[in-house]
Amino acid sequence: MRYYLIAGEASGDLHASHLMKSLQLTDPQASFRFFGGDMMAAVGGTLVKHYRELAYMGFVPVLLHLPTILRNMKMCKQDIRQWKPDVVILVDYPGFNLSIAQYVHAEGICPVYYYISPKIWAWKEYRIKNIRRDVDKLFSILPFEVDFFEKKHHYPIHYVGNPTASEVKAFREGYQDTFSDFCAKNDLDPQKPIIALLAGSRRQEIKDNLPTMMQVGSQFSDYQLVLAGAPSIDDAYYARFLQSPTAPGNVHLVKNQTYALLSHAHAALVTSGTATLETALFRVPQVVCYETPLPRLIGWLRKKVLNVKYISLVDLVADAEVVKELVADTFKPELIRQELQAILSGELRNRMLEGYEEVSRRLGTLQAPDEAARLITGYLQSRA
Repeated sequence: MRYYLIAGEASGDLHASHLMKSLQLTDPQASFRFFGGDMMAAVGGTLVKHYRELAYMGFVPVLLHLPTILRNMKMCKQDIRQWKPDVVILVDYPGFNLSIAQYVHAEGICPVYYYISPKIWAWKEYRIKNIRRDVDKLFSILPFEVDFFEKKHHYPIHYVGNPTASEVKAFREGYQDTFSDFCAKNDLDPQKPIIALLAGSRRQEIKDNLPTMMQVGSQFSDYQLVLAGAPSIDDAYYARFLQSPTAPGNVHLVKNQTYALLSHAHAALVTSGTATLETALFRVPQVVCYETPLPRLIGWLRKKVLNVKYISLVDLVADAEVVKELVADTFKPELIRQELQAILSGELRNRMLEGYEEVSRRLGTLQAPDEAARLITGYLQSRA
């Protein structure tokens, strides 16, 4: 079978690459062509366009790069038409991918499957009309999405398990370094427990969140602060913050070792996103903190525009406040300090760890890429 995949950012590249490996097992004749990244390219097939040329986030960047985005979209549509795949598999990235889905469906080229469904339950719920019309099969990695799509909108989907849960489980089973080993490899103090800083994977996130995270963490002198460096961010960018005159001197950067860091962290300050779920699955108590521009306005809009009570995946999966979310108008150093103090020891820490167990239970044990690949090839074979 011929599979055309589209992933528009780093996380999509990771998840799509795992899906491609699983598809190779269920379909030994699989051939791939894709918009994606280095991890997908390492699996094999033809990389048409790298996600670095697609990943514009926010209203202003999108507006500034609109001609490029439209050119990429036109190129993608033409490439799909010429290659004539057996299926187009979209991975998250809804702004771009739903337009592609509309085109492929309207032209009758092939079925459209969506792996890692768009998060329309948070906002832009009107997109359900496009999904219902243009997407043939939807594969979800978040268990609460089943009720949203099936009960609320009567659109059947498949929960295939959560890839982050599978990845964390596999890492924990194979990782053997002790705390002393980790400290020795990274020039850390083996006598001090670690507060991990997960400040995001995009420059703007890091710029907005890291200075406050460092300011708060430095008040806990019995701990050492270790910053998880994102693979897509160069050391020079981090140096702007770590070496600034106002920066505390006890922050250490480790690159490409986020899972190892979480294996040994005592607590963490984490921006919103998949990192909150990863931190929970490593059983590390955390404070979710995310600064935004115009915090009072964003705080008000969050209550009026978002369709969900929570923003962290941990709380969304649990459908309860397991971790504290200090976002927009509640993103304040003193509030973050108080919450961090509370989870370093005591009853709140224990309650959070109990909540993590419920999150893990709800995610289940399905291997997401394997389950999705089994369903995808099964559907395609039945069509054939």
